[in-house]
Amino acid sequence: TTEQPTATITTSNALAAREIEWAKNTPELLSEHATINHGIIRTRFPPEPNGYLHVGHAKSMNMNFRLAFEKLGVPVEQRRTIFRYDDTNPDAESPEYIDSLRRDLEWLGWTPERTTYSSDNFQTLYELAVKLIKKGMAYVCDMTKAEMEAQRDLAKRRSAAVAVGKDPDAEAPIPSADILPGRNRDTTVERNLKMFKEMKLGLHDEGTMTLRLKMDFESANPNMYDLVAYRIRYTPHPHAGKGWCIYPNYDFTHGICDSLERIDYSICTLEFETRREPYYWILWALDMYRPKVYEMSRLNLEYTVLSKRRLLKLVEAYHVRGWDDPRMPTISGLRRRGYTKEIINKFCNDVGATRAMNVVQMDKLSQVARLTLADTTRRAMTVLEPIKVVIGNFAEVTAAAGEGGLTFDVQNSPTDASLGSHSVTLTETIYMDSDDFRLDEDPNFYRLTPGKPVGIKYHGGNLVCDKVIKNGKKVTELKCHLDISEGRKKPKSYITWVPSDGLTCEVRVYNHLFTEPEPSDRWEEELNRESEIVHPNAMIDPSVISLVDKKDLDKWKSNQALQFERLGYFVLDIDTTFDSTTKEGKLVFNRTVSLKEDKAVVKKDDAESEQKRKRAEQQRNAAAARDKLLTIDPKDLFKVAPEFEGKYSKFDDTGLPTHLADGTEVTKSAKKKLEKERTKHAKKFAKSKK
Repeated sequence: TTEQPTATITTSNALAAREIEWAKNTPELLSEHATINHGIIRTRFPPEPNGYLHVGHAKSMNMNFRLAFEKLGVPVEQRRTIFRYDDTNPDAESPEYIDSLRRDLEWLGWTPERTTYSSDNFQTLYELAVKLIKKGMAYVCDMTKAEMEAQRDLAKRRSAAVAVGKDPDAEAPIPSADILPGRNRDTTVERNLKMFKEMKLGLHDEGTMTLRLKMDFESANPNMYDLVAYRIRYTPHPHAGKGWCIYPNYDFTHGICDSLERIDYSICTLEFETRREPYYWILWALDMYRPKVYEMSRLNLEYTVLSKRRLLKLVEAYHVRGWDDPRMPTISGLRRRGYTKEIINKFCNDVGATRAMNVVQMDKLSQVARLTLADTTRRAMTVLEPIKVVIGNFAEVTAAAGEGGLTFDVQNSPTDASLGSHSVTLTETIYMDSDDFRLDEDPNFYRLTPGKPVGIKYHGGNLVCDKVIKNGKKVTELKCHLDISEGRKKPKSYITWVPSDGLTCEVRVYNHLFTEPEPSDRWEEELNRESEIVHPNAMIDPSVISLVDKKDLDKWKSNQALQFERLGYFVLDIDTTFDSTTKEGKLVFNRTVSLKEDKAVVKKDDAESEQKRKRAEQQRNAAAARDKLLTIDPKDLFKVAPEFEGKYSKFDDTGLPTHLADGTEVTKSAKKKLEKERTKHAKKFAKSKK
């Protein structure tokens, strides 16, 4: 086989990162690449169509379509970005996902040079795999999954021994050549060509054979332990069809596709940093052009998860309404919640792209939304939990109104007259929000009480409560009058209201999806039960009627946004069935983001205070549980700790569980996780004893 170069570190430019000798192009390859690209600098955005794009992908798009070129100082006319479907796993991919990726990219405003599919290169990839077999650098392997895991574990332990100057044969002896380097590694080229062809023809069962690359079991990087390049899968491909029953894996495919598409900068996130060895080894072995690889930190956003596996679980377990649920961090979810492409792209610009790991506060995204929507959104009065208010002296109020009557012209934007205006009319019966009324007097509550009047927005009179009508404990109606006397005392606040012909609507108020800023491994237990609060009988000012018709709705575009005065920014939801001509059907709005709270006027109500008390109690209980946990000896952790109690029936001599409560044997991977958990606990236990 060809002699493999050793790793060294080099640097080049603004997107320089760790490079190795395999990454070096020959003068001939560089010349050929320059001739083909003609001065063009090319990046690519290559998502896998196994789910919907999320805000982390938005950051990647921003990097690949704009920021990378700015960092490199590339003129606009020389910038090119390919949109590639990395579609090598037919078991996880679907036409729905393929369609959603394209639509989200287009909606965000990015225009690719062209759209490609990794699967369009299946024949080329197959031929290149054959080339590696002929060079003695790939072989067909019949090792089972368990055997491969044992092989990998042994190679890691031997490498760890060498790293600390110990003898690997003493620390991790090889029990059999069948395990390391493996019984198939040194088989003949002829045998491997024959077996690989048989795999392609469908003559072997799934899981019985793979094509592996003959890399380096002595490497410190486990990704070099004879990576699997092809697997047998009897699953039709959503794009390529039924022509293949062997599929290349990601590591084998994406570097080759980068090279075939003449990519200059292959940009990914930091968890792929250890994959650059196999990336460059494959291209070196095939003597293909090697793009520059740059890893940036992935986007970590508070109070959500961006793992596709966890997002899929949220959908499949019905924790949310679907991939486009407004609580989801998907592009479709954010769009449905009312985040526009301008908001998302501005947020990604502000976050930027570096190699530094961090968690971005959700408030940053919310603030970008507020600043953007404040300049463009038409306002309307809305009440979430209506209380009927009958104005007893309405005839007197009407008579005193004069020529203008009780219809008021209201600017659509309080700061931009160019956005036009709408009218609102005070009626004898109006509806106010239940949050704006209290039965009990409170010196810190500045809205309506039986003994304290409040101003009526746009009219200016003082609303005085004369009688409270209740159904059980619930206030259902207020008999009031409007004080319009010249000497009336100026109220400390004014409330919004909806006239009697207001439109009934459902308003969904969204909060954080999780209770913890950084969800843990027990993330499903940390879901926020109040992440969606539905107000089914809300009412909105009827002046919006022409803006909220179902015929104008489209799940793939930004729908009508409104500022509900004093409540926040909202958007018309795709569940709306309202017909503005017949006034029939359902109106549904989603809250995008709240308005900034006015600290001088708003006081947390009793419910919020109760929530705060409960949170404090939960924190105290959690602290007590942690303290109790620190008294448990590590060998007894899985026997007596409350979180593990009753889960396991048998243990080994060290106290590690070997069987579940039902007698099922604990899997090897589960044991590894438990061992890590115990090691972590042992450190805390030892520290507490000092």
